[in-house]
Amino acid sequence: MRALGIDYGDARVGIAITDPLGYTAQGLETIHHQGNDKVVLKRLEEILNEYEVDTIAIGMPINMNGTKTERAEVTEKFIHKLQCKFNKIKIVRVDERLTTVEAHRTMNFLNINKHKKRNIVDTLSAVYILESYMKMKENNWIWLKHLKIIELVFNIVEIQIKYKL
Repeated sequence: MRALGIDYGDARVGIAITDPLGYTAQGLETIHHQGNDKVVLKRLEEILNEYEVDTIAIGMPINMNGTKTERAEVTEKFIHKLQCKFNKIKIVRVDERLTTVEAHRTMNFLNINKHKKRNIVDTLSAVYILESYMKMKENNWIWLKHLKIIELVFNIVEIQIKYKL
């Protein structure tokens, strides 16, 4: 199963997707919607039908001090629409601080023409959002693994005490 990354904006939505095994994130496309979420939802439905997606990671606009931006409320409304339309798919909010800055830095490093940047900045930001989700998921898995080891140690100690080994 794959995960989909979304960088939701007023006029454009960047889309990224993982490979089938969930190891890498690739930019998929930018949806130009000019504020019409129906266009976005229709295209997402087509993408979700084409790929086996079980998770959507959507960027949440958060200020550098950790508070939500004004844009966060608009994003939450869009997330509600996603949850209503795609209720069997897990939707995860991901801190998108500095993803657009990082996307611009990458494009500058690659000497991408400024006219082309507008068409790919959102997709590249979606890749960074998806990669953040993948790292978060990996860290949670590692933490869970450590918890299981601790649980196993406690079980062993409990057995030793019980049987006075």
